[in-house]
Amino acid sequence: MTSRDLATTRAERQIRFASEIRYCDGPGLRRLTYAGLTWLNTNHVTVNALNVFPVPDGDTGTNMLLTMQAAWNEIVESDENHVGQVAHAVAHGALMGARGNSGVILSQIWRGFARSLDGLETFDADQLLTAFLEGRDTAYRGVGKPVEGTILTVIKDTAEAVAQARPLSADLRYLLEVAVQAAHASVARTPELLPVLKQAGVVDSGGKGLMFVLEGMLRYLRGLPLDKPVEQAITPLSLAAVGVALNAVEPGQEWETVVDFRPRGSLDMPVFYNRLEPLGTSIQLGEGDGVYRVHIHLLKTKRYDPIELAEEFGTVIGVHMENLLDQLEEQETARVEEPLGLKPVTPGQIAVVAVSPGPGFARILASLGVAALVSGGQTMNPSTQDILQAIGDLPTERVIVLPNNKNIILAAQQAAEHSVKQVTVVPTRTVPQGLAAMLGYVPEGDLETVRTAMEKSSGEIETGEITTATRTVELNGVAVREGQIIGLHNGSLKVAGDDLSETLMRLLAVMDASEREIITLYYGAEVTAEQAEQMKAALLAAYANLEVEIHSGGQPHYHYILSAE
Repeated sequence: MTSRDLATTRAERQIRFASEIRYCDGPGLRRLTYAGLTWLNTNHVTVNALNVFPVPDGDTGTNMLLTMQAAWNEIVESDENHVGQVAHAVAHGALMGARGNSGVILSQIWRGFARSLDGLETFDADQLLTAFLEGRDTAYRGVGKPVEGTILTVIKDTAEAVAQARPLSADLRYLLEVAVQAAHASVARTPELLPVLKQAGVVDSGGKGLMFVLEGMLRYLRGLPLDKPVEQAITPLSLAAVGVALNAVEPGQEWETVVDFRPRGSLDMPVFYNRLEPLGTSIQLGEGDGVYRVHIHLLKTKRYDPIELAEEFGTVIGVHMENLLDQLEEQETARVEEPLGLKPVTPGQIAVVAVSPGPGFARILASLGVAALVSGGQTMNPSTQDILQAIGDLPTERVIVLPNNKNIILAAQQAAEHSVKQVTVVPTRTVPQGLAAMLGYVPEGDLETVRTAMEKSSGEIETGEITTATRTVELNGVAVREGQIIGLHNGSLKVAGDDLSETLMRLLAVMDASEREIITLYYGAEVTAEQAEQMKAALLAAYANLEVEIHSGGQPHYHYILSAE
């Protein structure tokens, strides 16, 4: 055992037996940060499952976890005793690693926390209260249009609860207990503040993630375990979405088996999961309308075992099996490494950094004049550091960023704020908006003038998206079953159906396609060029006045992303 481990053990023993905790130093904050990270890691799947819309972007828990992991990486080897220095290191790591809107807001909470502790060797109850209040204020300032019923509300309610409790006690453990209780209550109230949460039957995922971070710190102080979740998360799965973005096959992942079965009576989830665990890896278990779905990767010799196991517990109603090694080999054979043709820029010119969810979109963006690309999109939000690195690598001081996703806008704005260059963001919420923005781009001229022109261009496009529903829900008057094809117009759920072509046609009707001039279809990784051509022919037959273009977007999860103009 190292000297650090011995010191940690002694400190933990003192904490567990102390009647009160009056102050916290640098090593103490370091241990609390790790506890918050660990408990969030244990429960992040629960956070991911709290997805309002039935689309494959339920990654809030993962984004917040990666943000906390980046924060921890800044202090993992630290022996710093000065609590202010530790807090600033945590805040810097969270800032650079921030992903998604909730991850960015979490980093802002840490930023305010660190600002309040600047210059302090330890903090006491009064300073902890100040830290909560400054964390709240910094988070609200960092969001252009704060929305209540989100992580912002949870940090606000938590700070206010600590403020009310502070006159009653100077014990840090007591104040943290109050904070966690307030966070729990605030999360439970989020559906009353944000109608879309109530409609979907979920609480806010970002607020839940923050609650887990605080709760992990309290569990550490109480000596409670951090490796076993108190809630059983059942993640809804979509057969069409399973295995889309496979990049590598781990040992024991030769085959993928997906089994749908209806259990006899109630299913004991822990018992069933324990029976699954020895069979393979990448195990996921989902439930919808009384039908359970098992997803597992395993050796070829065991590929039928999950079917037999499901038959022990109920009636098998569907099976999907796939050879992952063969699939990977096909992907590697099909991958053609062609140069993107990114636009070269010279010092003084305006360069564009754009986020792209697929290789096809990357090539189109490059052809329109983008100078640097960052990979990202639904379920794969890039970090602030990723965007900042792309900005920094360009040989010019003037840069415009296109996030091309509503969950990446805050990270892009944070990167712009912390770059030493002149950086501005055009807040594109979809890739078609980003493509349209490039029509207003010129490499010379006033930065703000060019940004304004690009933002105007981005607003002249309508976006449609076709994907597979990841959960059963009713939103905006649209009833959706898990596994159905759904259509979104400018991010709002509009149609659902069982047939891809029919659902796309209904979405086009919602988008007033007959009043448009050009429809562009960007087909995803799951759609072949032949299928896209067939879809184009169907559109031309239905809308004789339309000009229809098709391009490979290469995006995962979304069968089609389309623009209308």
